[in-house]
Amino acid sequence: MTSRIAVLAIDATDIRLVADFWAAVLGWRVIDEDTDIISIGPADASWPTIDVCAVPEAKTVKNRLHLDLRADGSSTEEEIARVVALGGRHVDVGQPPDATWTVLADPEGNEFCILKRTVQEVR
Repeated sequence: MTSRIAVLAIDATDIRLVADFWAAVLGWRVIDEDTDIISIGPADASWPTIDVCAVPEAKTVKNRLHLDLRADGSSTEEEIARVVALGGRHVDVGQPPDATWTVLADPEGNEFCILKRTVQEVR
């Protein structure tokens, strides 16, 4: 027997802003909502989902856990531009200049990466 990832949790002070950002980036939708948590997930109700949880404090240090994404159906450069247009921003966490990933942050500063190879290139 093993465990299966069911939910990833992202802390935020503005849960609507962060949930809407991640839903747009991933092509997901809101699946549940209350005053302190907004849950987003794929339309087919598969796992994992993401809970955006209200916290009183702002992010102050680099994430200990982050998401790595691959462009799916577009080039990596097009996906980076799309995510930046949605509110993401480039950040420097000490990655090398020849990194095979681009480090971005969501609207509240949570880092994530878009990997150089697309979904289609790794299949």
